[in-house]
Amino acid sequence: MSALRHLRILELSNSVAGEYCGKLVGDFGADVLKVESPGAGSDTRRSGPFAAAGAAPESSGLFGYLNTNKRSVCLDVTSPRGQEALHTLIEGVDAIVDDHPSGYLESLGIGPGDIGARHPRLIVCAITPFGYDAPATMQKAYNLNVFHSSGWGYHSPTEPDLGKPPLKGAGRFHVEYESGLSAALALVAAVYWRASSGRGQFLDVSQQQSMASLADYVLGQMVAGTMEVSTRRQAFDLRGPATFFQCLDGYVYLWMSEPGHWNGLRTLLGEPAWMLDFPERWLELHLSEDRIQRCRAHIAQWMQGQHKLEVATRAQVLGVPVVPVNTVKDLFESEQLLFRGFFPQIEHPVLGRLRYPTVPYRLSTTPTEIVRPAPLLGEHTEEILGEAAAIATRTVAAPNSPGQQQAGPLQGVRVLELTKIWAGPYTGKLLALLGAEVIRIESHDSLDATRRYGVKDINDAPGFQAVNPGKCSVQLNVRTDEGRRLVKELVRKSDLFIENLRPGAADRLGLGYEVLRTLRPDIVAVSMSMYGHAGPLSYQTGYAPCFSALAGVCHLVGYEDGPPRLLNVRYGDSSYGTAAAFAAIVALCHRQRTGQGQFVDVSAVESLAAMLGDSFMEYSLTGRVPTRDGSRHPDMAPHGCYPCVGDEWISIAVRTDEEWRALCEAMGEPAVVSRQMHSQELDEIVANWTRTKDARELGATLRARGVAAFKSLSSIDLVGDEHLWERGFFTHVTDNKQRSIPIVGAPWRMSATPAAVHRAAPLLGEHNDYVLGELLGLSAGERQRLIEAKVVY
Repeated sequence: MSALRHLRILELSNSVAGEYCGKLVGDFGADVLKVESPGAGSDTRRSGPFAAAGAAPESSGLFGYLNTNKRSVCLDVTSPRGQEALHTLIEGVDAIVDDHPSGYLESLGIGPGDIGARHPRLIVCAITPFGYDAPATMQKAYNLNVFHSSGWGYHSPTEPDLGKPPLKGAGRFHVEYESGLSAALALVAAVYWRASSGRGQFLDVSQQQSMASLADYVLGQMVAGTMEVSTRRQAFDLRGPATFFQCLDGYVYLWMSEPGHWNGLRTLLGEPAWMLDFPERWLELHLSEDRIQRCRAHIAQWMQGQHKLEVATRAQVLGVPVVPVNTVKDLFESEQLLFRGFFPQIEHPVLGRLRYPTVPYRLSTTPTEIVRPAPLLGEHTEEILGEAAAIATRTVAAPNSPGQQQAGPLQGVRVLELTKIWAGPYTGKLLALLGAEVIRIESHDSLDATRRYGVKDINDAPGFQAVNPGKCSVQLNVRTDEGRRLVKELVRKSDLFIENLRPGAADRLGLGYEVLRTLRPDIVAVSMSMYGHAGPLSYQTGYAPCFSALAGVCHLVGYEDGPPRLLNVRYGDSSYGTAAAFAAIVALCHRQRTGQGQFVDVSAVESLAAMLGDSFMEYSLTGRVPTRDGSRHPDMAPHGCYPCVGDEWISIAVRTDEEWRALCEAMGEPAVVSRQMHSQELDEIVANWTRTKDARELGATLRARGVAAFKSLSSIDLVGDEHLWERGFFTHVTDNKQRSIPIVGAPWRMSATPAAVHRAAPLLGEHNDYVLGELLGLSAGERQRLIEAKVVY
């Protein structure tokens, strides 16, 4: 059974972001009708990797990955006849997904101002680089430009070589995959709300906001004034010895941040004498650059004689987060991913039989399924147009309320959150932004690290504040029988349970899914872990950089001929948290229709690997293993980040000959420079020209000429970005002292159900009386008894 099989989606998208959004809902059973132009089809059909046999538009591995389970209909929407057919189809669909620049939907008569009156139940999801209301000069932007406009680019890679330019993201379409996932999350939340309200709405998804929101742990502290805001490229970094080490057959990444890691490493290395020179708690209390470099040098020498997979396995048994830096080939051979079925085989009439990457979540009742390969161009035109009359006359309920704005689409949903650090809390934050009531279960004797790390006041911890706005906090000692009993009573009154504890910990606490479903049969239980709930490697643990290394991201990030790098030490948790939130709402949609709950198992490694779909397809089609290429792009030149005055940088991406001519005219030498010259020579010519220019002014000048060029934003630029403030991405909440605190908001704007968070992150146990008294009905005397028994603090 498929969770979204009742939905019909019209996809007008022409690039990766919209097609990925459509793929995500299509893999849950939605009937996705892909509208393509006759003869040419989607732009992704002309983007590689390509199969050796067959010609475009049918040989693209990128299109093949993004469009499984869809049907293709060819329409010339610029003609009166095509538009008439389009509007006939619109009458019978639930939602439209589009990623053209602003104005395209208006040209078709389905812009934000049209849908309320003409199509009151229709959900329209528009994905654009900087939001639907961005100025016309900001409508043209490529992945590289948005990446550098989100703060990630300027701070990539971690521990940068300041003599080299900042990098692009992982692969070619990093930004579009991330924003497509954000759009899918907003879309299914709107679907959930429409089922009860009868109303559609316009969803405005900004790629810049989608990326910037993923940095909320640091960006939230920066905008609140509790963390350094500067032009330093290291502003996102963490100090410590964690880094990459070369082995006999590749690289490993070692994370080390606490005494347990240090002690386990000592055993792994055979009790070496050099470790005795380091204070026992040096990682927490006595970090210095000298100690970091000496530690790394000793580890590097030892690692040179090790095999990456073997040493990582031994380290994990000892509780040390060492992981191999995987290539896409390694992932195809991973016993864990094979166990979880991450690479099913799919037969395509032109591409042949290939193994495709799929999705990072496993739903027990409504799993995803690929039932058909990507369509041939116009393959289903007659079929779809023949269905149009019947589709258009479907009986639908009228809206049951007028068109005023309401609270978030998940209003009335209660979430019980037993999570720590960043990924799990970020999932809860997204659900809170969508209107759900989120109750954190916390305990004074087992505090979240973000409440206690480096702070004097656990109730005023900047990192915790950044990721937990709008939530409630109940303080329970889950190590006691009565504490666990109270958690179980809360489960009976909740719709969704989320945990990201160590593998097996929830089961050991008596809070595994089999127990939860006996308490509330329709509960949706979400389990988040590095490798997933089951499988030969499910016991292993790690942190966000470990996820990136294992997922293949680090192998793709770095300078040409250089070692693997972290896109950023902060990257990974929030992407994984977004995937968990999306899967959770899909499960809620299914429960809303059927009354069935289910178990949702989310893998961090697979969440990031799913963002590299085209890289996996390249290996499947050609046998080539994609690797680090700096900021190169196979279809664009120049494509990179170039120096400007004042140690600033500008991202420039040129796709067409017209854009190239405009850039050459701006440089004043159109007849001299050839676009086909060696990319390094081309970069040097562009860099020599930009280095005397102001980045922001040059960006405006080039954009006016039609060239995608944007200043690479530092943390201080991002916090002061007027466009983000005007769109409400940075918003304010109120804390218990009535202070107004800025936070990082949502990647989207919803016309009918805007973001619903107004309270700051909770004090520890701030809502004990509400949760225990009002929800569970415990008297004041019973609550006092629990305090005296140290079940409640």
